[in-house]
Amino acid sequence: MANVVELSYYPVKGCAGISASEAMVTPAGLAHDRAFMVVSDEGVFRTQRRDPRLALILPGIDAAGERLTLRAPDHGEVAVDVDTIGERRPVELFGKPFRGIDQGDSAARWLTDVLGVPSRLVRVPPEHDRVTDGRTPGTAGWADSGALHVLSRSSLDLLNERIAERGGEPLSMNRFRPNIVIGGWDTPHTEDRAHRMLIGGTKLAYAKLAVRCAVTLVDQERGAKGGPEPIRTLAGYRRGAVGTVFGVKFSVLRQGKLAVGDEVDVTAWGSAEVEFTRP
Repeated sequence: MANVVELSYYPVKGCAGISASEAMVTPAGLAHDRAFMVVSDEGVFRTQRRDPRLALILPGIDAAGERLTLRAPDHGEVAVDVDTIGERRPVELFGKPFRGIDQGDSAARWLTDVLGVPSRLVRVPPEHDRVTDGRTPGTAGWADSGALHVLSRSSLDLLNERIAERGGEPLSMNRFRPNIVIGGWDTPHTEDRAHRMLIGGTKLAYAKLAVRCAVTLVDQERGAKGGPEPIRTLAGYRRGAVGTVFGVKFSVLRQGKLAVGDEVDVTAWGSAEVEFTRP
């Protein structure tokens, strides 16, 4: 029987995640997931691809989403009363224009000090109306694409076996920053074929495979690049026309509550429709 073994959400895009035993699922994914984003003075989003120290910033947020705290080693913390009604400012995510609500100068000064480059913090406005693509379109806050990122333990186990064959060290799940980790699927990449799932009170639908980028090269504990893995090994057996893929993005068809231990009921199976390279 497959079930949820880990739940994580990431209040600030690119920063450390928060493990949860249960979570509410909104149309944009787990509550508070990627609701905030660090941007440059020009409004361009910051990412671990260029600013790996984002990984060292640990957010905390209350259930109502009204108080955000950011902590980082050797930099203490800053607390923000979340602004959801302030002036909107232009921001840019993957070259596309959006509007965000600036969260003030104290957060900006603290982030600038931690990252060493001018930075500001913005929140998704209540009227945020972003449409994500894929087989089942959906919406998301500031996530790269898709409301929920799902990965199975068996997929990571296979990857780590192949990395070990090259003489490398195993990687932890947080390299891939999933929202939902599923255990109990003996066959790796079963998530590729799960096109409809009922978990807890939610109903989820397959959107697309998750294309992996340089963020997976960042050691999340050190906030620094950690070498060529996992991209080097994944490229040998998980590279297709869309890129090197690992995990799946899902859209939310029905909101509800999820909890660690919930059974995963796949109600529709299909094909990922991607032909992978072979080693």
